[in-house]
Amino acid sequence: MPKVKIKRKSTLVDMTAMCDVAFLLLTFFILTSKFRPQDPVEINMPASVSERKIADADIMIMQIDKEGRAYLGTDNQMVRQRALEVMLRTNPYASYKDKFATEEIMAAFKKTESFGAPFPMIPDIMSGKIANDGKHTPGIPVDSLKSPVRRNELGDWLVAFRQAHLELANEKADGQLKMSTYNYIRLAIKGDGLTEYPEVEKIFNTLKDRSINKFDLITNMKGGETASKSDD
Repeated sequence: MPKVKIKRKSTLVDMTAMCDVAFLLLTFFILTSKFRPQDPVEINMPASVSERKIADADIMIMQIDKEGRAYLGTDNQMVRQRALEVMLRTNPYASYKDKFATEEIMAAFKKTESFGAPFPMIPDIMSGKIANDGKHTPGIPVDSLKSPVRRNELGDWLVAFRQAHLELANEKADGQLKMSTYNYIRLAIKGDGLTEYPEVEKIFNTLKDRSINKFDLITNMKGGETASKSDD
């Protein structure tokens, strides 16, 4: 019998549709990605062997530069806004309520990842009159004698952030939040390796006074990865 000749087919594959899908996916990821904002100050973290990776949600991050200046922020915009409202409900911060009265100031603070300045200076930072960086901001006062309102403002902000997170969690639970299942917003400290001990001691004393006994220390792992070590 004669051999059956198999008709050869072209090995060419039209990749047009595949390329279109690839570019659509690439465009989607570019438009939806959230880039990490630049820190107000440069922090050279010490290296260590870490126990675990740092959490990426429901966390406050405190930055301490080599001069001992403290900067504070959180990953949650709603917590930021509510924390400011908590501060404005208490004295002596309530006396500055008029300076925060505009929607632009409140919206700008809500979008600000991290800040470090005395409370009366914050409206000028949010309006753009003062740059939100280490060159123009002195950090959040830890010493009440250096605060315009004569308060340990860092301690007050930490309490406000925790109160804000608790209030929002309770609202989400329709006022039926069970404290036995509630997880407080976690604090992570990112300190410069050259910070003098007396400045660090002030920060730790502030945490102790505000009953914040659990926090993470952010360090550089050997190999360059960012991680945290728990301090319970």
